[in-house]
Amino acid sequence: MKNHIDYNKLCPIIQGQLNSSNNNILPVIISYKSDKKIKEGKISSLSNKLNYNLPIVNGCACDMCIQSIIEITEDPDVEFISYDSKVFAVMDVARSVVGADLITNTKYTGKNVTVAIIDTGISPHADLVYPTNRIVGFKDFVNKETRAYDDNGHGTHCAGILAGNGYSSKGKYKGIAPEANILSVKVLDESGNGNTSDILSTVQWIIENREVYKTRIINFSLGAIAQYRERRDPLVKAANRAIDNNFIVVAAVGNSGPMRNTILSPATSRYVISVGALDDGRTIETNDDSIAEFSSRGPTLDRVRKPDLIAPGVNIMSLSNKNLTSYTTLSGTSMSAPMVSGAAALLLNENPNYTHYDIKRKLLNACTKIKASSIEQGAGILDISRIFS
Repeated sequence: MKNHIDYNKLCPIIQGQLNSSNNNILPVIISYKSDKKIKEGKISSLSNKLNYNLPIVNGCACDMCIQSIIEITEDPDVEFISYDSKVFAVMDVARSVVGADLITNTKYTGKNVTVAIIDTGISPHADLVYPTNRIVGFKDFVNKETRAYDDNGHGTHCAGILAGNGYSSKGKYKGIAPEANILSVKVLDESGNGNTSDILSTVQWIIENREVYKTRIINFSLGAIAQYRERRDPLVKAANRAIDNNFIVVAAVGNSGPMRNTILSPATSRYVISVGALDDGRTIETNDDSIAEFSSRGPTLDRVRKPDLIAPGVNIMSLSNKNLTSYTTLSGTSMSAPMVSGAAALLLNENPNYTHYDIKRKLLNACTKIKASSIEQGAGILDISRIFS
């Protein structure tokens, strides 16, 4: 190859393809320097398919052959080219463990607060639509359907943990913020998989439509393997941009424990509220609690301590996507994150003007430590009752 290759502009996955004898076509995300923009015509001429324009990371997503990738690295306005990585999806006792039962007599229920759940969709379960339909919006980036559905079950389960009202269980399996509204954004397919560029486009759409749905919180019960430091990670950039736009952003740390350095992106962002999983032993008492073995551990590539806090994530009972009046159990940090998003919704009832940083500080100050290291538990187990005491 005659071109000069600037390896600093290429992620390790793409670098590994450079010596291939095949001129493979790769899905990539191209980020431009902060005040620059490359002409769309140039991208189109070099790419096989332009998938998204992504102002959220000042760039675009496209399919591009190796030779074209090498050529575009020579453009001085290109900052970084990353592989368009795969992203994947990662209540009764659990509700008591985080102190939610102790605030049932308060006026805080998440009412009029909208939480965007970026996931596999949401089925119209009775606990979300009766007596009032609180699925205020549904956007399908996968199959372009207009009616709410969930062909996997992960998103519906998360929505119930966050905002189920217990309608079908006479209140037994109530979520943390039982009157919160849900904006369902389906970006993961029936297997729970998607691409980074899809998530970036989704966050961009949520920001652009914030006034339509009055969205304040974004819940990421999904993630991608963290291959880059924060400043180059597209998912981290998108999450941070949402925070800059006054959203509260909560993300699951992933299910790659017990090894260290396994936090998924965008939970690797030092600003995002990142949530690990507690094994509560299915008891209210905390003396038998431990970190769930699967819960990802920190620190991050930037040596940031993560997770920020933990919440129950083992055998959590929540909504079924198949029988719309029944419940099912799932485990994972995906189940822990919506508990924290629900707590954020309660805090916004207390003061709608709270920023992401206000809420993060209040949540972390309300945690209780267990016998575990800081890279396993962060500030400890969320105790919502301490926030409102």
